[in-house]
Amino acid sequence: MKITVGHTPDSDDAFMFYGMLTGKVPSDDFTVTHVIEDIEELNRRALKGDLDVTAVSVHACAYIPNYTILRSGGSFGIGYGPIVIAKQDMTSDQIKKSKIAIPGKMTSAFLLLQLMIGRFDHVEMKFSDIPAAVRDGVVDAGLVIHETQLSFEQEGAKKILDVGKWWHKTTNGLPVPLGTNVMSNRFDIATIRKFDRYLQESIKYGLDHIDDAMDYSMQYSRGKPAELIRRFVKMYVNDVTVDMGRPGEESIRMLFQMARKEGLVPEFNLSIS
Repeated sequence: MKITVGHTPDSDDAFMFYGMLTGKVPSDDFTVTHVIEDIEELNRRALKGDLDVTAVSVHACAYIPNYTILRSGGSFGIGYGPIVIAKQDMTSDQIKKSKIAIPGKMTSAFLLLQLMIGRFDHVEMKFSDIPAAVRDGVVDAGLVIHETQLSFEQEGAKKILDVGKWWHKTTNGLPVPLGTNVMSNRFDIATIRKFDRYLQESIKYGLDHIDDAMDYSMQYSRGKPAELIRRFVKMYVNDVTVDMGRPGEESIRMLFQMARKEGLVPEFNLSIS
């Protein structure tokens, strides 16, 4: 069966798909054509339903009812997650009144920050451009995701809010739901679960061959040093990535329960494999 699989040009996604996309983990059931796009572009493509399997922000699942969430391949922070950076310290009131750069309206980071501080003035831009926009005064603050969570100080910025820690405290320790993989409901549930197991095998292969998988992931390092990329991958490819289990599923359901209460997402039926 030929299927299209979308993932981001990010080192953690590349690590997860290393076994699958290099043929190290073969499949008798699937022939994969992979598509590389920024996460917000993948979110938009999921709205159109033109990929069979794709990485998306958990937030985007509120708007793509024709997809089922896979149990493997999720990006969950364990006590950490997106942060807000600025050139100088700011009070809570100042932050709420600021113009904040965000990496996309359908990113989970944007939804989480709204839950944390309420609705705020924002401007969308590519996530990798956010530190420079903060540094140059284009925006007052920036919502930071991916490996920039670790490199923001090199950009001359400081952390003023920690969204991941807020979530951890608010939910009594649930993992932070950030990204997930979904599969089109054009496929029956047996096929979806079969692909889910295939992806899980790919992730396990990467973890069992971590040096080779890291070398593969470095093609998506965006010029960041290998030590930082290794640290980032280890943060977001963890036990909940292999299988979200009850904690991961509960965190996703909690996110949408809180968001619906605040009127930030519509009512919808959440489908998890």
